[in-house]
Amino acid sequence: MKIRRSNRLVDMTRYLLEHPRELVSLKFFGERYGSAKSSISEDLGIIRKTLQDWGVGKLETLPGASGGARLTPMYSADNAKMVIDQLVEKVDDESRLLPGGYVYLSDLLGDPEVLREVGRLIATQYEAQDVDVVMTIETKGIPLAQSVAMYLNRPFVIVRNSSHITEGSTVSVNYVSGSSQRIKKMELSRRTLREGANVVVVDDFLKGGGTLNGMKSLIDEFGAHLVGMNVFAEGQFEGERLIGECTSLIKVDSSDNQFSAKPGNYLATVFN
Repeated sequence: MKIRRSNRLVDMTRYLLEHPRELVSLKFFGERYGSAKSSISEDLGIIRKTLQDWGVGKLETLPGASGGARLTPMYSADNAKMVIDQLVEKVDDESRLLPGGYVYLSDLLGDPEVLREVGRLIATQYEAQDVDVVMTIETKGIPLAQSVAMYLNRPFVIVRNSSHITEGSTVSVNYVSGSSQRIKKMELSRRTLREGANVVVVDDFLKGGGTLNGMKSLIDEFGAHLVGMNVFAEGQFEGERLIGECTSLIKVDSSDNQFSAKPGNYLATVFN
């Protein structure tokens, strides 16, 4: 059955958004809509220009028998700045400050709109890189990792603080908490990460960096490769952090008994 172009454009865009970073052949679209490849190519050109004009995605077309179209959801620099400014506004509330210099973020990390925005922001940083797995540690980082994994179209794995019988055989490492200087343990199922995998680590909050450093040690134990580390918010820490580079969306300042939020290093890291 012949499909009208307006209907075809809507369904093509929907399909590409639901299959991010996946190469979809023109033959597939042609058979799906009963249309010639030339018509499909014209439609993809319209979608590409629209996404580019709105700064929300990049659509590539690859020629040849094994080619097709691939959509990478991402933010332009202007859109990323606007989203981060909105996140800063939501976090900039002194009632969020908790004992120990931590910040209450649970309401935001449970907000679907915030998760969609954060997932696309972090995925934008790795739009040109080969990522196999997104990693986080239980529990507050789980929704963030899930959102990032959705935009990257890759699985996510959850590091546990203690072993679960449903995880099977695990690999464990001891790590030093950057804030309390206590030795803790984290574990990951042997089945969740293959040797040589490229891993992006995501967590909710960075203080001393002990948890992130522990996940880096786990990645090393598996013989995998750390691509990058990202956190929703970065707090203050007196002394030297246990990790090196980490990208933060928001930075909170609680010095002099005052609390304020401002953009983290994301924009400078991704767009400079």
